[in-house]
Amino acid sequence: MTEMKLHRMKKLEIIVKGEDLEFILDLLDKAGAPGYTIIHNLSGKGSHGFHEGHLLFNEEDVLDMVIVVTDEEKSQAILEGLSPFFSKHSGVVFVSDVMVSRVQKFKGAETS
Repeated sequence: MTEMKLHRMKKLEIIVKGEDLEFILDLLDKAGAPGYTIIHNLSGKGSHGFHEGHLLFNEEDVLDMVIVVTDEEKSQAILEGLSPFFSKHSGVVFVSDVMVSRVQKFKGAETS
């Protein structure tokens, strides 16, 4: 049996208001992130109390999460772009170390 080879990467989970989503996606594209996952209409409780998702007819006032897995260098570029954003806007970013099996899916065009 062949052992699966795993590669270290960084996972960023970025939670922002819907009105700020386009900024985040533009930042990820400029940083060279090859892809991401978006989860709309988050509900949860934080420092500002409970936030209800699924608001009818108001996509800008909901919370969205963008999940991106990338290498250390690109994750640092993304975090540098998020720093001034979060000084003026609400939201949060979680960073964790992850292991992936298909590293070419997360590094972008240079490894294809």
